[in-house]
Amino acid sequence: MFILLLQTIWLFISELAGKDLDFSVILKFLTFATPRLIPMVLPLTILLTSIMIFGNFAENYEFAAMKSSGISLQRAMRTLSVFIFFVGIGAFLFSNTVIPSSEKRFINLRKNIVKVKPAMVIAPNQFNDLGDINIKVGEKYGNNDELLKDIIIHKKAARPGNFTVIRAIDGELKGSINSDLVTLVLNDGNYYEEIQQKSPQKRKKLPFAKTHFKKYILNIDLSSLDNVDMDAQQYRKGFNMLNVNELNDEIDSLSVQVNNDVTAIVNDVERRNGLKEINKNIKKEALESEQSDTLDDLTCYFDTQQKLQIYKLAYSNVDGIIRKINTTQRNLVSKKRGLNKYEMSLHNKYALGVSCILLFFVGAPLGAIIRKGGLGLPIVIGVVLFLTYHFIGIFAKNSAEEGGIPPFIGSWLSTCIIFPLSIFLTHRATTDQGIFSMDTFIQPIKNLFTKRSSKSKK
Repeated sequence: MFILLLQTIWLFISELAGKDLDFSVILKFLTFATPRLIPMVLPLTILLTSIMIFGNFAENYEFAAMKSSGISLQRAMRTLSVFIFFVGIGAFLFSNTVIPSSEKRFINLRKNIVKVKPAMVIAPNQFNDLGDINIKVGEKYGNNDELLKDIIIHKKAARPGNFTVIRAIDGELKGSINSDLVTLVLNDGNYYEEIQQKSPQKRKKLPFAKTHFKKYILNIDLSSLDNVDMDAQQYRKGFNMLNVNELNDEIDSLSVQVNNDVTAIVNDVERRNGLKEINKNIKKEALESEQSDTLDDLTCYFDTQQKLQIYKLAYSNVDGIIRKINTTQRNLVSKKRGLNKYEMSLHNKYALGVSCILLFFVGAPLGAIIRKGGLGLPIVIGVVLFLTYHFIGIFAKNSAEEGGIPPFIGSWLSTCIIFPLSIFLTHRATTDQGIFSMDTFIQPIKNLFTKRSSKSKK
């Protein structure tokens, strides 16, 4: 947990450093980040400790003493097996209650930390909210990153939409510690604003105002950002923020949306290509008795101008349908990817508990077989096994998100792979066999040479 927590701090160091945050806020950040590490820490911990403990027993001949007293390996593992079973149930309950709540608080705390020093939030090549404007810069430079290049600004207004756009070649951010105002000085740019007319006739003309400026000064009031509530909860719908019941409801609603989108695009295409207006009650005999007209026969009734209009109309209709299908397909791919994430999040909650139980039945017999305890060989073997398990899970997750495999398989694949391994190792350990018996491979070869030598002697 300590190692992965340090990795988390390193990943989010840019969000914490230089913000003049209180120690309590940083402590909250680490506290809310800790539960999200449990799905990785808990299985690894169970695997390592089971290998170390049972390896230590075998190394110190504790199992030999147990067997001489009539205690088998199954009986020695019985109490721990019951304990691990309850740990698996606890892991499911933890992932269903604590992790969604902490994830919700973690995401919201990150969003709230961003608001503490908005001048530091201006990331290059992306739009950033800063007071009552939305700003995008191509490059930041200077001692304090106060100099900006290639600036695009969208001013917020009461009515929805981007009606005021400011673009400048470069600019500079100026501010004072004792002031709530940040001054943005823009150089050599253009100011564009769409004018909202009251008259519908004038509104159809789309009037606008455009001016060029050498220098434009924009004052941004940041007084409302001084009192940022670090406990504010605005984001509640992430796939990691929901429990089992909420995930089932969200999956149902997303599935209905996807099905409705598919039905809507089918109906729209049929309506636009005229399929709905075709008389579907015509009998097959009637069609065979009549001579069908071809497009070439129909075009002889129209002149060149009319033919041109027909071809343009047909091309426009087909092009519009293709564009509609492509747009809907992109939207469906995005929605299906989100749906896959919600389904995998649901299955991951159950897979966590099962994987804890199975990894115990991998680690405990493996420790009894290798007969090594402590922090040496067991750590190496445990880390290799867990990395294999973890990488299989990552590859399956990425494939399931893209729709390559079902989300169910993406969540359970790594667990299903270690299931036969746990049975194999438990059987080998309880029957006092090694991981692999070399006699199984060597004995047939010995028998072959023995037969040949006996024949040559005869």
